[in-house]
Amino acid sequence: MRHTLPIAPQFYVTAPQPCPYLPGRMERKLFTALQGEGAQRLNDGLSKQGFRRSQNVLYRPSCADCAACLSARINVAEFTASKSQRRTLRRNESLQRRATSPWATEEQYALFRSYLESRHATGGMADMDTFEFAAMVEETPIRTRVVEYTEPETGALVAVCLTDIVDDGVSMVYSFYEPDRPKASLGTYVILDHIEVARENGLPYVYLGYWVPGSPKMGYKAAFTGLEVYVGNQWQKMRDPQAYRAQAHPLVNDPIAEQVANISLPDSRPLRTRSG
Repeated sequence: MRHTLPIAPQFYVTAPQPCPYLPGRMERKLFTALQGEGAQRLNDGLSKQGFRRSQNVLYRPSCADCAACLSARINVAEFTASKSQRRTLRRNESLQRRATSPWATEEQYALFRSYLESRHATGGMADMDTFEFAAMVEETPIRTRVVEYTEPETGALVAVCLTDIVDDGVSMVYSFYEPDRPKASLGTYVILDHIEVARENGLPYVYLGYWVPGSPKMGYKAAFTGLEVYVGNQWQKMRDPQAYRAQAHPLVNDPIAEQVANISLPDSRPLRTRSG
């Protein structure tokens, strides 16, 4: 028996769980499946509306009493490297970039484990095994690349970024790097190099995921010029980061049904939500 996918994607809401960014707050996500022939088009459209991809799912924070998480992207045309960012580029200019199909390797996983144990030992990904890592990398229904950075002399892998290609930019899904090189600022370097990747391919934006005002883990994103954040169903230039702390307030949130009704899809058919 043949089954067909629903014409319009179904949206769901996760159960609340502790927020990994702001102590004492609860996290909830609005999400939908990413599948079928229209997966690339759906990802392109929802990326412009603050959604992120995780394997075969698109999600966006939809917390009951907080709207601190703001989707962030760099406008490539308006980016200018700071002095410290130029130093980071010089420190890492010998690294070689290689973009491949989304295929997980043992070397990637070893670097991933080293990164987690040093930077995120108690995070949600700390227990990820090889099979789960492979799923994170390989389970993608859209145009995705694994961007590797290696030392030219030894061939050692020092940084990796799982990167989606969307119609108006590149989206940095997840990156990790050698943790024993703090002076190299590899995390910053990978972002800087993705700005160059976007520029080389005539793409206007680099999507960085979520910026959370008040979270030290996310503060580095505010250091990039040309940064835009998605607020009130539209992108706006980043102002003073302190101005966004008011987003962590319950009255800034629309009801779930209204949030879903305001999502623009490749077709304009009505949407439905379910909780669970």
